[in-house]
Amino acid sequence: MQLKTRTDFRVARHRRVRRKISGTEARPRMAIFKSATSLQVQLIDDEAGVTLVAARSNGKKNLEAAADLGRRIADLAEARGVGQVVVDRGGFHFHGRIKAVVDAAVEAGLSIGKTAAPAQDASTEEK
Repeated sequence: MQLKTRTDFRVARHRRVRRKISGTEARPRMAIFKSATSLQVQLIDDEAGVTLVAARSNGKKNLEAAADLGRRIADLAEARGVGQVVVDRGGFHFHGRIKAVVDAAVEAGLSIGKTAAPAQDASTEEK
């Protein structure tokens, strides 16, 4: 596939990111999508193939609306019993509205987890 447009490049970045991260029930994937008119955030359990929580910015696309969306998704996650998520930025660069959503969610109490836990080797443990 020859990459030609900005959307093609974004989709290629998203595919690279999705190879590395996956959501579970305890630590769902926080998928963020940014369109020309709004922002959308979903908490997804990839093992079960279920969307746990979803929120949208209702036609507003400024930083204040992004921060409000981050706080709202954190509140919905807390009500669902989710305290830690893995961020999937959807191939978008991590700045501006995407960063505002994540920062507001963290300030509201959501914890951002790592993509994978490092494997523990018994021979390298300190005794």
